[in-house]
Amino acid sequence: MQKAVKLSIATACLLLISACSYLKFPGVYTLDIQQGNIITQDMVDQLKPGMTKRQVRFVLGTPLITDTFTPDRWDYYYSLKDANGKITKERLTVFFDEEDKLARFTGDFRAENGES
Repeated sequence: MQKAVKLSIATACLLLISACSYLKFPGVYTLDIQQGNIITQDMVDQLKPGMTKRQVRFVLGTPLITDTFTPDRWDYYYSLKDANGKITKERLTVFFDEEDKLARFTGDFRAENGES
C-alpha cells in the first residue's frame, strides 16, 4: 500500500514538473526566438538586375539555403517567435542567370520599382 502511494505521489510530481514547460507563469521572462537571415526592405531595395553573386551576398548576407542541384537559386528565410507565441515568417528567393548575374527575386518583399 505504501509503495502504491509513494509511486502515485512520484508520478504526480513528475507530471506537474513536466507541465511547467507548457504553462506561462506571470513574471517569468521568455525569450524571442529568431532563426534565419534578417532581411529588410532597405536591403531588398539595393538589389539591381545584373548584380553578381558576390554583390548580392554583400547586400543580403549568406543565404540560408543554397541548393546543390540548383546553384542559380538562393533562399533566404527568417522566422521570429516572440514571447507571446506569435510567429512571424519572411522569405526571399533570389534567382541568377547563366552568367551568375541577378535575374529576379520573389518573396515577401516588393521590388523598388514595383517589379519582383
